[in-house]
Amino acid sequence: MSLTKIKDILGDEAESLLTYKSKAIQKEHLHLPAPDYIDQSFALSNRNPQTLRSLAQLFGTGRLAGSGYLSILPIDQGIEHSAGASFASNPLYFDPENIIRLAMEGGCNAVATTFGGLALLSRKYAHKIPFIVKINHNELLTYPNKYDQIMFGSVRDAWNLGAVAVGATIYFGSDNAGRQIIEVAKAFEEAHRLGMATILWCYLRNDAFKTGGIDYHVSADLTGQANHLGVTLQADIIKQKLPENNGGYQALNMGSSSYGKLGKRMYSDLTSEHPIDLCRYQVLNCYNGRIGLINSGGASSGQSDTKEALRTAVINKRAGGMGLISGRKAFQRPFAEGVALLQAIQDVYLTKEIDIA
Repeated sequence: MSLTKIKDILGDEAESLLTYKSKAIQKEHLHLPAPDYIDQSFALSNRNPQTLRSLAQLFGTGRLAGSGYLSILPIDQGIEHSAGASFASNPLYFDPENIIRLAMEGGCNAVATTFGGLALLSRKYAHKIPFIVKINHNELLTYPNKYDQIMFGSVRDAWNLGAVAVGATIYFGSDNAGRQIIEVAKAFEEAHRLGMATILWCYLRNDAFKTGGIDYHVSADLTGQANHLGVTLQADIIKQKLPENNGGYQALNMGSSSYGKLGKRMYSDLTSEHPIDLCRYQVLNCYNGRIGLINSGGASSGQSDTKEALRTAVINKRAGGMGLISGRKAFQRPFAEGVALLQAIQDVYLTKEIDIA
């Protein structure tokens, strides 16, 4: 897809997103994605040679191979959102082989999905596309529904499937966050020992984060701190939702409440209201980009999916992020359209004229 086509799809936002120059953290202060990213960020780290090889497989596969950027197809929504809700619009994805086929034909670096789906097909595909096993999930069959990530298998089992990486979610801010932190820290230690890379979904969950009619689950300051906790747990890649607002700490410290810690310069010096600066604050909290940030592609909303996906990709790339992990926008549509959408996202990262803000 050409730059002209990308501009056409972005419409009225094209100029603001494609020409903006950051007034907050300058790009020279960041560690940016590049072909030698693994050498620059991990060669002198505690990651063993097998883990470096696994990271090299991730970064060396698909249409973005050798660029330092990632395009990952994640499909664990059959557990997280129910299989019916996830696959009713396209029942062929009840068959996990079609999930893997979509990732391969879409030119992705890897496919992230469940123990069960990959266990059935690992001998056929593990040597053809990197597998990422999502090791914990929030299942919504329990009544009433609750928000808790629980382990669905072992890291050793993921290794036996030929996975190059494991993925996990922590609901920071939730009642069970402490237990999840301990479980994931142990799992990531074991994954690195076995030579696998680690990806952490750094999500927020707490009803108090919705206040004054604003959802601060997607505020730059709170998600940024979640990212900082994630890199402290030695995640090799951080996955986060694109920020939509800011001031979560401030809102939660109104009245007699005393929540967390904040500094005024978080808002005056380190970011602005521009979506690229909001995302850059997330990158900043990933050790200035030493650990790569991939943003979520979000839910499918129909005809606007391509525009929303390209918007997210442009913001992530120009902020200093490392790519997108996009699922529902791709698999909740006909197969060929899903392939086209994944490749449109990748085209943003392949377009040299779209540079760091």
